[in-house]
Amino acid sequence: MNVAAGKDCSAAVVTVVAETGRRLPEGADPDAWLAATLAEVGAEPAALGLRLASREESRRLNRDYRGQDRPTNVLAFPAPALPGLPREAPGALGDLIVCMPVLEAEAREQGKPVLAHCAHLFVHGLLHLLGQRHERPAEAEAMEQLESRILRRLGFPDPWASERSVRR
Repeated sequence: MNVAAGKDCSAAVVTVVAETGRRLPEGADPDAWLAATLAEVGAEPAALGLRLASREESRRLNRDYRGQDRPTNVLAFPAPALPGLPREAPGALGDLIVCMPVLEAEAREQGKPVLAHCAHLFVHGLLHLLGQRHERPAEAEAMEQLESRILRRLGFPDPWASERSVRR
C-alpha cells in the first residue's frame, strides 16, 4: 500500500501484447508504473492494455486516429464506458500503444537510458487515459510536474530537468 497516497493499487494490472521480437527493456515493470501513477493521482486500481507496436503499426494508428502520417512513441486509447456504469468506475482504463523503435531512437538522441524513457512515456500515456492534457502551457507544466513526481517515486530521474534548466 502506498501510504502517502492512501490507496492500495496492488490490484492494478497491465496486459502486454507484443509483435514477434518486440519486448520491453530489461528491468521494465509496467505493473509498478501503473500502480505508482494511480496512487499519485488518487485513482482506484485498474487494468491497462499495453501493445508494443512496429513503426508501421504506429504510423497507421497515428494516421488513422490523429491524422499524422508518421510513427509516434506512444498512443493512448481510452476504454469505452460500459452501459450503466459511470466512466470513472474502476475497471479497464484503455490501451497504450508503444512503438519501441521510435522510443529507443528518441532515448539515444536525448542521451537517456531506454528504460527511463520507456517509463516516462508509459506514465505520460497513462496520464492521458486518466484525463490529463497538455495543449495549453499551464496544462503542460502541470502534467510535466506530475510525470516528474511519479518517475521520482519509481526511482527514475526527472525527464524534464534539462528542459526546465533551459527555460530559467
